[in-house]
Amino acid sequence: MKVLITGTAGFIGFHLAELLHKQGHVVLGLDNVNDYYDVNLKLSRLKVSGIDTDAIEYGKIMRSKSHENLSFIKAELEDRDAVFNAFDNFRPEIVVNLAAQAGVRYSLSNPDTYIKSNIQGFLNVLEACRKYPVNQLLYASSSSVYGLNKNMPFSVHKNVDHPVSLYAASKKANELMAHTYSHLFGIPTTGLRFFTVYGPWGRPDMALFIFTRAILEGKPIEVYNYGKMERDFTYVADIVGGISHMLSKPPVANPLWNPENPDPASSSAPYRLYNIGNSQPVKLMDFISAIEKKTGKKAIMEMMPIQAGDVPKTWADTSDLKADYNYSPYTPIQEGIDRFIEWYSEYYSA
Repeated sequence: MKVLITGTAGFIGFHLAELLHKQGHVVLGLDNVNDYYDVNLKLSRLKVSGIDTDAIEYGKIMRSKSHENLSFIKAELEDRDAVFNAFDNFRPEIVVNLAAQAGVRYSLSNPDTYIKSNIQGFLNVLEACRKYPVNQLLYASSSSVYGLNKNMPFSVHKNVDHPVSLYAASKKANELMAHTYSHLFGIPTTGLRFFTVYGPWGRPDMALFIFTRAILEGKPIEVYNYGKMERDFTYVADIVGGISHMLSKPPVANPLWNPENPDPASSSAPYRLYNIGNSQPVKLMDFISAIEKKTGKKAIMEMMPIQAGDVPKTWADTSDLKADYNYSPYTPIQEGIDRFIEWYSEYYSA
């Protein structure tokens, strides 16, 4: 299939583009390559995908030098003309929208960025899917949407109306916007609530990256909520594997959907929500211990109170993913951390 993936200079988008290319799909990646974190890391990902990063021009589709049927275009999601031109030239059958302004803590000090990228940018993607009809739009939501909800494990069938960060609110807004376009225009949309994704080529603002670097350099790490945190860490290959299972099976209207007792995860429109998580919450102190085991070094810990916008625990109910696609993430936390640290050591020694 012809698949347009936004965010292919990013962590998950890079891995998804690599996987789908290997599976024989025709892939166009789109990214603005912004400086939210180290641009060199983003460019390195593109180079692995065979993109000549020295020749990148805004709005120009470039063919990979090493990956047959993989191309890249630099563009801003909030640039409506650039998004529409990409759709017009490529005519995707499937769109996977992974590009977004990420980060809970960053949203506390840079709220405008989230409105431009996550709201206006996503609207442009929806409008492009409307003008250039697609078989399915899959898009990244987040476990952050669960906010103050403490019903564990987190279920897509429960309401999520109490976000605790603007980032979370923007992801909830994406789900509402997608439903509107599914209802009005019949666009099949699938929202994917990712749970703390980690692995090789990961983001430098994520805990695993920050902790690994500090531990290897003998520097202290800040441990929030005095270590009393749990996260449903999910290995990146499990995330993109789940997405690949969904490409050929777009959502359909739920014939049993009841407007008098509405299920948030489905609709009378072709709309679905899924959690993608490991379903095995890991205590933060055990997470740190796994890093210590692989590096052979002890962490120097500074115990801190919980930060604004954070939640103490996440835990994904992935029963719908298993029922509908016979898929469940499976990578054990120690194995995933080992792979990340091996990549980190190789990448930064090079």
